[in-house]
Amino acid sequence: MKTPYEWKSDFADIVKKYIDSKQQTGIKFEIHERHLRHFDAFCWKNGYQGTIITKEMTNEFIYDKYERPSSHYIKEVVMRNFGKYLNDRGYHAYIPEVKTILKRSKFIPHIFTNDELKRLFTAIDSYPQTPQSYRNIVDPMLFRFLYGTGARISEALNLTIGDMDTNIGIVTIRGAKNMKDRLLPLSESLTKRMVSYVGEFHNQRDKDIWLFPSLHYGIIGKMDKSTAYIHFRDYLLMADIPHTKTGPRIHDFRHGFAVLCLKKWVLAGNDLTNMLPYLSAYMGHSDFRATQYYLRLTSDLYPDIIAKTEAEFGYIIPEGVYEYE
Repeated sequence: MKTPYEWKSDFADIVKKYIDSKQQTGIKFEIHERHLRHFDAFCWKNGYQGTIITKEMTNEFIYDKYERPSSHYIKEVVMRNFGKYLNDRGYHAYIPEVKTILKRSKFIPHIFTNDELKRLFTAIDSYPQTPQSYRNIVDPMLFRFLYGTGARISEALNLTIGDMDTNIGIVTIRGAKNMKDRLLPLSESLTKRMVSYVGEFHNQRDKDIWLFPSLHYGIIGKMDKSTAYIHFRDYLLMADIPHTKTGPRIHDFRHGFAVLCLKKWVLAGNDLTNMLPYLSAYMGHSDFRATQYYLRLTSDLYPDIIAKTEAEFGYIIPEGVYEYE
């Protein structure tokens, strides 16, 4: 068992209250908590007493010469938020600027073409029958669900039968990446498939059974992400879609979903300032930065609309840092 961290500095009590207040809202807060433990250890090691945070001690903590700019950036965000929390409660804390500029990721996910999708789903549907397995029944529905909703593979595999409302075509994602529940309305065609799948495959099963289960030695259980990925690699091979160290990956269905939404909206002349919040909520992003990444990706992948997106919506396309999931 992991040994609990022993808080040491004079900030210990207020830091723990701050972390608790965040976690009570449903946020995991793991990265922030880890850096706040480092701050606690830093204060204790360097003999900082009291509960005043000065500019000097803040900069000394943030800009460790042995750490990468990405760590500096995270600590700028952590200490800025913590400093605001302290000041709101009558303490004195220096509020640092978030000034570290990170290089934009050069990674471009694989966006499947219509032909690739047709070949891929043909391969999934025509995979040789595998005895003592649910693969031939579950995988065609699982991968269509991922393609049609943009859900994370972990979110899909965590679903139970009870999370699917077949009457109105809505799936409830519970306790996802940012520890927030959200509702995913499905398209009419996907809803019909899901209704048929649940009615035939899960007929009269308990609501707590996994929606996309695996069968191991005759026992129904949760499918592991690694199992889904192994299956995915098989289908890519059958579909004659090359796989390299950069993909395609199952997560690329999620990227493709977001890019397709944005492409349609841009070409339809929709105001993205109104549409981005909806996409952000649907995708389960904690803020707009990850959603803005998809806006930039859409422009990069479709040069024919890049001029339009930058002319009309350039002010919401990030030029520096963006988050990649």
